Amino acid sequence: MTNKNITVLGGAGFVGSCLVAKLDEAGYKVKVLSRRRDAAKHLILLPNIQVQECDVMDNQAFKEALKGSDAVINLIGILHEGGNSTFENVHHQLPRRAAQYCEELGINRLLHMSALQANSYAPSQHLRTKASGEAAINEFSKKLDITIFKPSVIFGRGDHFLNLFAHLVKFLPIIFLAKPDAKFQPIWVEDVAQCFVNALENTATYGKSYELGGPNIYTLRGLVQKVMDIIGKQRHIIGLSNTLSMAQAFTMELMPIKLMSRDNVRSMQVDSICSAPIATELDVVSTALDVVAPEYLLNSDPRSSYDGFRSAAGRAISARR
Repeated sequence: MTNKNITVLGGAGFVGSCLVAKLDEAGYKVKVLSRRRDAAKHLILLPNIQVQECDVMDNQAFKEALKGSDAVINLIGILHEGGNSTFENVHHQLPRRAAQYCEELGINRLLHMSALQANSYAPSQHLRTKASGEAAINEFSKKLDITIFKPSVIFGRGDHFLNLFAHLVKFLPIIFLAKPDAKFQPIWVEDVAQCFVNALENTATYGKSYELGGPNIYTLRGLVQKVMDIIGKQRHIIGLSNTLSMAQAFTMELMPIKLMSRDNVRSMQVDSICSAPIATELDVVSTALDVVAPEYLLNSDPRSSYDGFRSAAGRAISARR
């Protein structure tokens, strides 16, 4: 191994926790930067993991925390804005500063999580600022070995997507569903994490951007139906028009915890599907949702998963970034 010391931004989150565990298993020494150490306490028991409190919005503290790294992985992203946690700050300026500090500190390897369909003409701020982050990082491509990943929606144990639907299906008699025909290509969190690990020291991935999606494409209505089939609860789904989808999202924006926003609805105006299978050099064969989802949806309490979603959403809005 040439890249032994890895610093992970967003390592305490859903994808990050899985990736950090895989890096630990592969023998890397991993530093997880977290604004609050308690948020990453579940990682401390891993033998090669160091959790360091750091506010990555503090330039000096952020740069200091990156010292000694052989590679940096940025997973930080938000679905909803709140306070200083704006799409511009988190998706655009943070990746730019990460790349800048990597160059200044002589850290040659940078891996970055973007989003499928991120581009400057996308209908949502979320996707446009993700594209800005990619562009900002690529400005440093002459000095850094950069790899960018653009996944569709990510599922797995502890996710805040299928588990939320499981909760809604269990406790609501009717599901009023925004953008029911929006298309997704869900990918298992373990596969996403493995792509990062496999790319880390693979020179064939340097300077490239990869779309990540699972083997199957679903509409949002189809995903909710899949959840109902798995947990054995059938509910009537009423698909909302574009106007009613925006109205529902606006109402949800007024809630203390944002479950959905108008910007989320705008993101769903473009299908989150890949143009090609996962690249062969990543050496990952994607796992079907049907293989994984039943195990964790049937053996978990949807209420606790929903509470976990609320907690994660709250952190994203008010504290983490």
